Amino acid sequence: MPAATDKAALLAVTEKEYEKLEKLIAPLDADQAAAGEDGTSIKDVIGHRAHWIALFLGWYGDGQEGKPVFFPAEGYKWNDLKRYNADLRMRQAGLSWDEVRTLLTDRKRALVGLINSLSEGQLYGGPMKGGNNAWTTGRWAEAAGASHFRSAAKFIRAVMRAG
Repeated sequence: MPAATDKAALLAVTEKEYEKLEKLIAPLDADQAAAGEDGTSIKDVIGHRAHWIALFLGWYGDGQEGKPVFFPAEGYKWNDLKRYNADLRMRQAGLSWDEVRTLLTDRKRALVGLINSLSEGQLYGGPMKGGNNAWTTGRWAEAAGASHFRSAAKFIRAVMRAG
């Protein structure tokens, strides 16, 4: 699926992919959310997606303030993602299914709020400040939101088929 190239398309794909994901997780109870593959549960994946939205919001904010931006997070490099994600699962292990779902809802709301607050030029007029690559803020927002919602839904469907 090609990336959005304007604000309207970004908002539309964010809402569309979130709605698909929400439809999948809405009927799940805590026991069903504990199902998974390779040591990663549905709950873990939803917590991960919520967390990565927060990371993006932090990257954006730090870049706007001229602060150093750490990708993916301070003390980690992109090639440390497996370790970072394992550490994240441990940090989120005590969260309930309801808490994880609330986190996702709240973070999605914050993401849409940021998108709505930015102009077309701020979203797609050039690389995201502090991003250290050519991706626009809109592209980063899509990666943290819609793309992650889509991959989470794919994971959940696979778990549900296997179970």
